[in-house]
Amino acid sequence: MRRELSYGASALRNRSSLKLLAWSIPEILPTAVYGIAVARATDNFLAGHAWQGIAWLGGLVAAAGLGSAGAKQVYGRLGDLVEPVRDDLVRRVVAGALRTGDDSAVARLNRQVEIVRDTFAGLVLVIRSFAVTLFGVLAGLLSLAPVVAAFVVPPFLIGFALSLAVLGMAADRVRASLKADEDLASSAGMVFGGVRDITASGTQEYAEQLVGEPIEAHATAERALAKVAALRTLCFAVGGWLPLLILLAIGPWLVGRGVSTGTLLGGLTYVLIGLQPALNTVLSALGDSGLRYVITLGRILDTSAPVERPRRIDVVQGYQVRMRALTFAYGPNAEPVLDNLELTVAEGEHLAVVGPSGIGKSTLAGLVCGMLKPTRGRLLLGDVPPIDLTTERLAATRVLIPQEAYVFSGSVLDNLIYLLPDATILEVEEAVEAIGAGGLIERIGGLAADVKPGELSAGERQLIALVRAYLSPAPLVVLDEATCFLDPEAERRAEEAFAKRGGTLIVIAHRISSALRARRILVLDGNKATIGTHAMLMRTSRQYRELHGHWTPTTDQRRQIQPAS
Repeated sequence: MRRELSYGASALRNRSSLKLLAWSIPEILPTAVYGIAVARATDNFLAGHAWQGIAWLGGLVAAAGLGSAGAKQVYGRLGDLVEPVRDDLVRRVVAGALRTGDDSAVARLNRQVEIVRDTFAGLVLVIRSFAVTLFGVLAGLLSLAPVVAAFVVPPFLIGFALSLAVLGMAADRVRASLKADEDLASSAGMVFGGVRDITASGTQEYAEQLVGEPIEAHATAERALAKVAALRTLCFAVGGWLPLLILLAIGPWLVGRGVSTGTLLGGLTYVLIGLQPALNTVLSALGDSGLRYVITLGRILDTSAPVERPRRIDVVQGYQVRMRALTFAYGPNAEPVLDNLELTVAEGEHLAVVGPSGIGKSTLAGLVCGMLKPTRGRLLLGDVPPIDLTTERLAATRVLIPQEAYVFSGSVLDNLIYLLPDATILEVEEAVEAIGAGGLIERIGGLAADVKPGELSAGERQLIALVRAYLSPAPLVVLDEATCFLDPEAERRAEEAFAKRGGTLIVIAHRISSALRARRILVLDGNKATIGTHAMLMRTSRQYRELHGHWTPTTDQRRQIQPAS
């Protein structure tokens, strides 16, 4: 249980929890004031000063209004505190599933993560309310009559401490009950499935014994759990009712020593309206939501991977891509998509990657761009693994355009300069001309026109994304079938524009014509790879010859394609 509590405590160490704490302060005032207000109002009413008594009650109403304003802000800040916990748990579950290949991760991702988030939020609210009440009541009692506080607070704290001690015992017994329930379900399912065989063979007595032992174990676990509930009731009696009984018992003694009737009534008010409901609420929450939180979170942490440290490296020397024994598999039990790949892509090189659909071309693009982490081996961008770069440095070093190009609602200009916000109009116009998107921009209505993504075709979205990538200051460009919805002539123009732009160009080829324009070609075949020029691969790679044979260029296309030497 210590691990789960430590996780919850670490989630509270952020700025959102400080804001939530700050907005809890206004709630302390009405909690601290209501006992004093009742005491003073009672004494004034008994003394015949009705208006003064009414004034004290009016002040109590005003303090309650201030407290409600603070409570409203608390609920507004709760999401800022709780949602990062959910996001972290989702990352852990997904990382653990990829590491172990566990199919039950879906249940953890959908139900168990939501249970932890909801119970964590409920516990934060209950514990916060309990702390506010305790602090306010203590302040009020000390202001009202320290002698009353001396008889009320100690038994209350003893009862609360006992309830915390019982909580650990309860968690162990809930776990035992869940295991007994699972064992019983397993045994009963096995027996029910073989009822006919049991009847036919006359082994009913053995079957009863087989199910009877888990039933008895489950009953024992449930009885032990019921005893914990009885102990929790005893804790509440000590912390919630004992202070009240003590105060009633010593009431005549206090009045005889100068404590007014109003002060005694104020002390009783603090116990009945403040401490007792607060203790009851926190005990119920810890015994219900608290146990659900601890047990469910424990299951997630047991089977999930910790979130890796964030990217921190902000300096990279060059942008050469080097792969050494690079291996990647989607899960520990899966076949590697890439296996011991050795490749160096020099700065300024134009590389095409070809292979059948689903062979791992997009996986390689994701590794190069720092979106995936190698299972084994190394991949360096310059002198740093791309997965370790800060988001800002990674964005400044490489740009990736996937097959499904992203275009957002806004002006054409905003879409084009997204990766270079300070681009001049002249630079934008030159990029549009180089990629061949002038006709599209004119049809939309110019650079100032609004883009409606739903009204654009897939090819038109690709053209806008290609201009955006062309304007990017990143020296490494990865086109992952980014021209697949363009016609061959538009594809040729765009790829040649990137080749003349400078920097490194890696093209995940959709057509073999893209490979013919590249200086070198990487052929992925199963989890193996072959690298070479077009002429070399036509002699040495059967896979490449088959891919080339599926595409027969027209006479015009032959003129447009300049095979790499």
